[in-house]
Amino acid sequence: MKTEQSQWSAEKGWQPLPSAGSLNGAAQVVFLFGGAKLLKQSDCLKTARKTYPNAVLFGCSTAGEIQGNHVSDETVALTAIAFEHTRVVAARTRIESPARSLEAGEQLARQFDPRGLRHVFVLSEGLKVNASELVDGMNSVLPSKATISGGCAGDGNRLQNTYVWCDGEPEESAAVALGFYGDRLRVGVSAIGGWKPFGPDRLITKSKHNVLYEIDHRPALALYKKYLGAFANELPASGLMFPLELRAGDQRVLRALIGINEEEQSIIFAGNVPEGVYARFMVGHIEDLIDGTRLAAGESLQSLAKIEPQFSLLVSCNGRRYVLKQRIEEEVEAVREALGSRMVLTGFYSYGEIAPARSGGQCELHNETMTITSFSET
Repeated sequence: MKTEQSQWSAEKGWQPLPSAGSLNGAAQVVFLFGGAKLLKQSDCLKTARKTYPNAVLFGCSTAGEIQGNHVSDETVALTAIAFEHTRVVAARTRIESPARSLEAGEQLARQFDPRGLRHVFVLSEGLKVNASELVDGMNSVLPSKATISGGCAGDGNRLQNTYVWCDGEPEESAAVALGFYGDRLRVGVSAIGGWKPFGPDRLITKSKHNVLYEIDHRPALALYKKYLGAFANELPASGLMFPLELRAGDQRVLRALIGINEEEQSIIFAGNVPEGVYARFMVGHIEDLIDGTRLAAGESLQSLAKIEPQFSLLVSCNGRRYVLKQRIEEEVEAVREALGSRMVLTGFYSYGEIAPARSGGQCELHNETMTITSFSET
């Protein structure tokens, strides 16, 4: 596996020029993470197509770009990859409405031949989708031996428009995916939050899709405010510091608060919150979140049977940026420390993360989580 990286900003242009590399026609995939407007401003798609004529140009808008050890805003991060023993297939589908997200996931997954499929990396638009159901649709079609990871596109802190692209112009209301095939490909996937619980487990007694109405037969918002104390006055923004953990059996996933309804006393989350599931409030501390990232990197390595990874895609929640603030690059550095100094890193801050909750488990939608997908060829 060979890789090349460059990054564009309005101040400096391309650093370095993509054409300065040597992969050219050998590259199979070019990951592009950044703002949709910046893609046009930089002529990024045109430049990448000219430089890497045989590659799939693949990516999404973000709430921050990860490239190497750094986290940036208002840039375009480019990573070109030429695999030696791996075949890559691209797919895309429209998401007609949030209510048809399950169907979109099924349609996307059906485009991949299940024979020899190792991994699927999926990117979805982040605001007009029920990402929980998109993932459920993919799980229902793809073979159990194929792992899935990815994330939902971001839009900084604006929450207005998110985009994905796959060999074409940026588009809303769509999901795109890459399927990886090859007996010599090894993929390690992990997802860990690092958040700590406060308060007891409680039963979700009334909800609909991603809207939570009652916990233990009590109005959800009133109970949530009681736990938040003074932070309740800063809702919904302060909700990013206090996600909800859902527990069903041994599966645990986090849900990020994205809105509240005072009249209904309800809370809107970034993924489904099913009735009958136990939940508890969580709180984030900087050191705990960074330790969680370090653990995720270690688990990614373990699932590779300790084969040294060559390339990793990082998808981390925009809510973590809200907590980590100026220390945000420390979580990327924690990945570097765990996976090795030669590791090639890229990725983005998202509105939702997609990965199994545990090694060997079924893929889930996460929030407030760092997910790591590491690739190696033997």
